[in-house]
Amino acid sequence: MSNQLGSGLKPRHVTMISIAGVIGAGLFVGSATAIQLAGPAVLISYGLAGTLVVLVMRMLGEMATAHPDTGSFSTYADRAIGRWAGFSIGWLYWWFWVVVIPVEATAGAAILSSWTDWPQWVFALLITALLMGTNLFSVGNYGEFEFWFALVKVIAIVAFIAVGVLAMIGALPGSHTSGISHLWSNGFFADGFGGIIAAMLTTMFTFMGTEIVTIAAAESPDPVGGIRKAVNSVIWRISLFYLGSIFVVVALVSWKSPDLLENGSYQYALDRMGLGGLSTVLDIVVLTAVASCLNSALYTASRMAFSLSSRGDAPRAWSTTTSRGVPAWAIVVSTVVGFLGVIGNYLLPDKIFGYLLASSGAIALFVYIVIAASQLRMRRQLEDEGVDPPVRMWAFPWLTRATIAFIVVVLMIMAVRHGQRLELWLSVAVAAVIIGAGIFKHGLRGGDDQSPAAGVQQESADAP
Repeated sequence: MSNQLGSGLKPRHVTMISIAGVIGAGLFVGSATAIQLAGPAVLISYGLAGTLVVLVMRMLGEMATAHPDTGSFSTYADRAIGRWAGFSIGWLYWWFWVVVIPVEATAGAAILSSWTDWPQWVFALLITALLMGTNLFSVGNYGEFEFWFALVKVIAIVAFIAVGVLAMIGALPGSHTSGISHLWSNGFFADGFGGIIAAMLTTMFTFMGTEIVTIAAAESPDPVGGIRKAVNSVIWRISLFYLGSIFVVVALVSWKSPDLLENGSYQYALDRMGLGGLSTVLDIVVLTAVASCLNSALYTASRMAFSLSSRGDAPRAWSTTTSRGVPAWAIVVSTVVGFLGVIGNYLLPDKIFGYLLASSGAIALFVYIVIAASQLRMRRQLEDEGVDPPVRMWAFPWLTRATIAFIVVVLMIMAVRHGQRLELWLSVAVAAVIIGAGIFKHGLRGGDDQSPAAGVQQESADAP
């Protein structure tokens, strides 16, 4: 046993994790809800949410290329704001991903159980146990699984866009739709500006996880290079995979059709293109996306738990690693909480489990605002240290401040919109408890007088 992570992620692993590692069922199926909220104007919603992610990734990239660390923004909050902030956002982020585990496991089990007569909960536990085993073996296993999972998603989305373009120009035999008239035939806006905002709040959380590459890169031989490539490619990734594929859907199908919600956006578009027979193929792609997100959830939760433990903010055993550099206890504990969530999904009344899920609904925004606040303060610290990171935030400090203001406005909108109000206040309640614990443990000291553990570059990035 030791306290150093391995460096078994290869450059191709980090590259593919950054390209498509976090694309989940929310894009393939859940995007239908956003489309019906905004109509074709959902493209604006995705554009706004995507722009926010691009800016946040740019800020995070500046800090991560200066100090690669598996604790990522949690350790940067330690350094820039205070130990209480790093403690709080680290635990909130861990909570977000352990809640994702039962959600993704249940989604995957629903597909598998439709092919057999086995109950869903059996498949949910089997999927979680299988991916826990691969994560426990080595970080290279996580990277290899994620590489192939992500590759399947990339091929599927590119193929979907390609056949969609063929349908638009009337070159797809058997298609029941063509052109792009659905962009305006039923109105471009479903509910004006309110619909755009509602859809943006729905789509924003499908981007959560883009920041995982800054955590994973710390376990690769070249963390700075991997992070720089990921940050620089985030614009085209969002443009192609999200905006490109959603454009195909809203151009070829009516956003008012009840079949959109019933079948899912991709499936309904394929049906209209005369490719409904590919439903099993799409099920496999969605299952792959679910497994990918579950795999990343286990990895990310365990690495944040490891980082918290390394800084004295979680049980010491969580930062011990095996001979392969794997934080076994952090993985097991995170998986056990996920197992409990899977069991709770079947034993607890629907409302109770729904409240559990809702308690993580606004955590993405909390993470984004902490990243922005940390970068706003950390730039001065980097300049004092004479550090010139390969990635720098654009138009600093004005664009950073504008990003913070935008996130605050989004949170205010969530507070008054009926559909998001519960998620916001439950997330705030969880955050208040964790922040209270962080202040109790560390006080309200600022980020300039940190303990030696805070903000220190992850030593394992250079481990042989």
